[in-house]
Amino acid sequence: MGSLPSETLALEMTETHLNVGDSRAGAGAGAETAQWLLNSPDPPTLWEEIVGAVKENAIPRSCTEAPTAKKKKKKSTSSSSGKQNIFKTAVSLLQKALPILSLSRNYKASKFRNDLMAGLTLASLSIPQSIGYANLAKLDPQFGLYTSAVPPLIYALMGSSREIAIGPVAVVSLLLSSMLQEIQDPVSDPVAYRRLVFTVTFFAGTFQAAFGLLRLGFLVDFLSHAAIVGFMAGAAILIGLQQMKGLLAISNFTTKTDLVSVLESVVKSVHQPWYPLNIVLGCSFLIFLLVARFIGRRKKKLFWVSAIAPLISVILSTLIVFLSRADKHGVKIVKQVKEGLNPISIHQLQFNSPTVGIAAKVGLIASIIALTEALAVGRSFASIKGYNLDGNKEMIAMGLMNITGSLTSCYLATGSFSRTAVNFSAGCESVMSNIVMAVTVMVMLQFFTRFLYFTPMAILASIILSALPGLIDINEALHIWKVDKLDFLACLGAFLGVLFHSVEFGLIVAVGISFAKILLISIRPATEEVGRLPRSDIFCNMKQFPMAMKTQGISIIRINSGLLCFANASFIKERIMRLVEADQDNDDDVEETTKEQPKQVVVDMCNVMNIDTSGIIALEELHKKLLLNDIRLTIACPKWEVIHKLKKTNFVERIEGRIFLSVGEAVDSCLENASKLPSLVTKVIVN
Repeated sequence: MGSLPSETLALEMTETHLNVGDSRAGAGAGAETAQWLLNSPDPPTLWEEIVGAVKENAIPRSCTEAPTAKKKKKKSTSSSSGKQNIFKTAVSLLQKALPILSLSRNYKASKFRNDLMAGLTLASLSIPQSIGYANLAKLDPQFGLYTSAVPPLIYALMGSSREIAIGPVAVVSLLLSSMLQEIQDPVSDPVAYRRLVFTVTFFAGTFQAAFGLLRLGFLVDFLSHAAIVGFMAGAAILIGLQQMKGLLAISNFTTKTDLVSVLESVVKSVHQPWYPLNIVLGCSFLIFLLVARFIGRRKKKLFWVSAIAPLISVILSTLIVFLSRADKHGVKIVKQVKEGLNPISIHQLQFNSPTVGIAAKVGLIASIIALTEALAVGRSFASIKGYNLDGNKEMIAMGLMNITGSLTSCYLATGSFSRTAVNFSAGCESVMSNIVMAVTVMVMLQFFTRFLYFTPMAILASIILSALPGLIDINEALHIWKVDKLDFLACLGAFLGVLFHSVEFGLIVAVGISFAKILLISIRPATEEVGRLPRSDIFCNMKQFPMAMKTQGISIIRINSGLLCFANASFIKERIMRLVEADQDNDDDVEETTKEQPKQVVVDMCNVMNIDTSGIIALEELHKKLLLNDIRLTIACPKWEVIHKLKKTNFVERIEGRIFLSVGEAVDSCLENASKLPSLVTKVIVN
């Protein structure tokens, strides 16, 4: 840095002189606020924080507010009013546990009519999709219908989202089949495979309920938005390739889910017998479904076209196969679908099996994926309707519905984006649409499954393929690239991991990259030199705001980390020393007279929420190094926990109480103590 022009230096020193005058005028106020800071009460102990968190999260507000309300009343309240309060509290608790009870207040016939139409529209989409997703999960068709019957009813009782549609989804179905068929072959022993699926569903539901009860919703956030975008896109491509088996009527198809293995199976199938009718039927209805989807998206009032297109495809294709006997000419059909409502499956859960540990691991992974999708869907539509969604309540509802589902022959269910969009577009008013949909599916199971015998497998494949474009969001991936390159790396890692290795590997890569990003920011936080904006008492980053002026003789350094701890303490200490040394080198280029000015360092800790013993030791070492260079250390803006620990370790005494409530007060105090500053300013201005 070259020497400053005399006019600029004179102007800066003049402004500094004015600030010194202001600081002397407010010196008493600065000293008083510093005493407020040093004499602040101790923060809550760890035990008090735990008890407070339990009270806040586990005990409803109504229970804690009732005593306060009673205190405001007169002492002559009757026992009947006390009973009334207990009754109201009980009703409030019941409504919190079962939100559907609050519907009775304002629920009218007009709302039920809307929910009825939305539920029927939803069922027309859910029935064919559920059969297709069961096939994707390597289960018989009826298990997809079972999953669209019981879980939506349980969620309707306990869930708080009005629009979310519950049932099987493509990504979770692929996840289960890809992770479980390596343990148990669904073709050679379908019964054992089915039992394993029910056990995984039970564990997934247990984990989901535990996340909600223990307020561990932050675990779901480990899968960042970017990771989910990449994961969904990779899974969509894999799901699409898996449907080649049904669309091309391939007999010997790989059980692996990576791109290379699937493409190898498709290439090898060239030498197998081909069935043109199967391909023509599947591709024709796929085109029909994509056109219907396009119409529904372009014209919102025609959403019902894309909603009922899958059911129409199933009906028409089944009639075509039945009337033409195409099953005799190579068209593969669903065949027998078991009739009747959900059978009890509690006796099929395998807790004594050698595979119970693997089932728990798969259940944990599947529970997080299912919750992430459901919460993302629920929150997006709740924001459109203008209400908040309680994530912990949603987790409990999802968990209990999957636990119940595992006992009633269902596999893992969650919120579906495509069906939720249809439910929303159909004008649903409440969770009653889920009940209507579930009842419709039950009627289907009880009376109409025999009509699915001639449904071609190619149609189920085309239905799944038509739903996949909604899972691939290229625009969002490009947006992530523009905003944050590290986020895009997580997105790309999840995409490539799912595509070229496996679903679980893609998740591990995405979470690993996200964790690496957090660690990089935590252990290598930024430290910035701060200056005062002209004609203000605001201190900002001098690189971001070039007009910010440095106060001569004082280095103001801000720590941009929420935690000063063992992971970053040494790094932050070295960065501060480096900035101070660079500042000294720059000052050597200025007039010789400024070298006599005493140096002081103000560390702005406004962003530091907490500090540990390693952080305190780093501050002590910094203080000693600065003293060796005749530089005094001052602390500004310490938070409650930080100042408490600095007092406990006597660090405040070591720096002679130089701790201030704001950077402005710290700078003013430094200027006031610089006895040589007024004469120095005069010399510079005269020169």
